[in-house]
Amino acid sequence: MTDTSKVNESARPSRRGFLTAAAATAAGAAVIAAPAVHAQAPIKLKFQSTWPNKDIFHEFAGDFVRYVNQMAGGRVELELLAAGAVVPAFQVLDAVSSGIIDGGHGVSAYWYGKNKAFSLFGTAPAFGWDADELLGWVRYGGGQQLYDELTQQILKLNVVGMLTGPMPTQPLGWFKAEITSPDQMKGMKYRTVGLGADVFKEMGVAVTIVAGGEIVPAMDRGLLEGAEFNNPSSDTVLGFPDVSKVYMVQSYHQALECFEVLFNKTKFESLPKDVQAIIRGASDAASSDMMWKAQDRYSKDLEALKARGVKVITTPKSVLEAQLNAWDKVIANLSADPFFKKVVDSQMAWAKRVVGFRLQYEADSAFAYNHFFQKA
Repeated sequence: MTDTSKVNESARPSRRGFLTAAAATAAGAAVIAAPAVHAQAPIKLKFQSTWPNKDIFHEFAGDFVRYVNQMAGGRVELELLAAGAVVPAFQVLDAVSSGIIDGGHGVSAYWYGKNKAFSLFGTAPAFGWDADELLGWVRYGGGQQLYDELTQQILKLNVVGMLTGPMPTQPLGWFKAEITSPDQMKGMKYRTVGLGADVFKEMGVAVTIVAGGEIVPAMDRGLLEGAEFNNPSSDTVLGFPDVSKVYMVQSYHQALECFEVLFNKTKFESLPKDVQAIIRGASDAASSDMMWKAQDRYSKDLEALKARGVKVITTPKSVLEAQLNAWDKVIANLSADPFFKKVVDSQMAWAKRVVGFRLQYEADSAFAYNHFFQKA
């Protein structure tokens, strides 16, 4: 008679083995039942700058593109193209609005021909503020809402625009000889853009508006007698030192400026909400990085220009005063347009408060600089 109470323990299935087998069976069933998952193809967007390929501005556009692509983790592929790859520089806004390209990088002063108020968002009057304070107005002083009103309601453009990348004061420019008085510039064939053109016209200058890549060839052929573009790095790459050795710095015609990132509104609003947020965040991130990079590059390249025999000369006070007087007339004349006046009034209110705060609150930086670096 067999004692069933002493069954071989090794032959009895263990509770742990049973649970392990059950889990494996369930996992296998889940694998069999799970549908095949395929990685979603990235959203591909064509993004053209208004700058030549070697210009530091095109590099800034590339930094923005890199931020978007990295932050999106492969979900977006923004393809950067240089000026002229699809359309000429001055046609980027229309190309973005119509959907020929998905986005672009430039400055709002380039669209001055559509409405002179456009230039207020990139090359505003010299109210004593800097470009960082201009962007403060955009974000917290109602500037973005006014920009959207201009682009989407007044001009009926199918674009979303982000103002970004604060720029320092632009030079008076490059000349054959030193400018010692405003009278010297009367009748001069000179290149600038945006409202700066109106300022110089009030001073009697013969202004021509051309894209960056066309300036130096025009100077070389004598079609221009003077010109400005933006900064030592860009000016060097464009070839200004090859046609001029006089570089006049400090000016009020474009005392501050910022870049503009554009996207086709229909395309942008079709993107997932988090991708839209990534693009906006990348614009801010690239803006900060650009400002820091410019500090390094512009200062180095100005010294390099001096080493090449370029004379860097400070614009005389008489020219600066003439520019401010010209600004008075330009603002008064263009304020006949109600929208232009609305934008200028908003900017003046912001500048009066914010610059007034800075001038009252901060010590004179030149005083401290001279103490340490200009000692006899």
